[in-house]
Amino acid sequence: MKYIKNTTEFSIEEPTAISLGKFDGIHRGHELLLEQLLKKKQEGYKTVIFTFDISPKKVLGSENTKVLTTNEEKMHMFDSFGIDYLIECPFTPEIMTMEAERFIEMLVKNLSVKCIVAGEDFCFGHNRRGNYHMLKEYADKLSYEAIILPKMKEEKRDISSTFVREEISAGRIEMANKLLGYPYFVSGQVKHGNRIGRTIGFPTVNLIPPQNKLLPKYGVYITKVTIDGIVYQGITNVGCKPTIEGENPVGIETHILDFKQDVYDKVIIVTFIKRIREERKFPNLESLLEQMRLDVSEARYYFSLQ
Repeated sequence: MKYIKNTTEFSIEEPTAISLGKFDGIHRGHELLLEQLLKKKQEGYKTVIFTFDISPKKVLGSENTKVLTTNEEKMHMFDSFGIDYLIECPFTPEIMTMEAERFIEMLVKNLSVKCIVAGEDFCFGHNRRGNYHMLKEYADKLSYEAIILPKMKEEKRDISSTFVREEISAGRIEMANKLLGYPYFVSGQVKHGNRIGRTIGFPTVNLIPPQNKLLPKYGVYITKVTIDGIVYQGITNVGCKPTIEGENPVGIETHILDFKQDVYDKVIIVTFIKRIREERKFPNLESLLEQMRLDVSEARYYFSLQ
């Protein structure tokens, strides 16, 4: 996949099929769009995902939420789907004030667009005036096919990044995973912690997540951990370790079952499967240790049933 970023001077000469949007989370609704793009790929088109390097709502001050997928995570996910081009366009003042009609014309001309795939809720252009009706209206004039897809629903509600974000923030990770179509994950580099887990017989790896990444609600989760392409079973605490004295930054601390390797400074992926309890402060380390034994037993039982 070719990754184009930090420029508005993009150009593709081969006929393309394109889908546009934030694609935060790349949930099941997004996958419908991707399926249509990949069908067009089989017809000979190059496939393009067009997104912005930062949410337009955030630039305009109407959004201050953390992301479900970082730009780097999106890149890897789109590559795994088989997308040919990912364009991460800077949200410049020129783009910000571009009228919707001009935006369509610019894409069609610069990217040789022959097919646009979008959802019914897609809006674009200055003041978000453009919508799927305009995409269909201009299709004949600019010689492209417009494929407009209805919103996918779950429990009578549209599947959206907002819906997913609400479930993750509430700790309802199993529902969030159902909406996404895959387990929610956080990737990051392993850093040294306070090593208390090692002294009580429960060594942990401490992942420092990207600052703009949404973390699940504080608590303890059954997880899987990917290290160097190998998947391990684990139990993970999200939070600030209230039992440990002093100020502890918010982080992701994982005990990997039956694992003794040194993974400091490696980039790992923690995927969240099930929340089993809230994070809480224990009166002493002995009480914490007793609870950790129970947590690990619950995780082992869960994995034994899979």
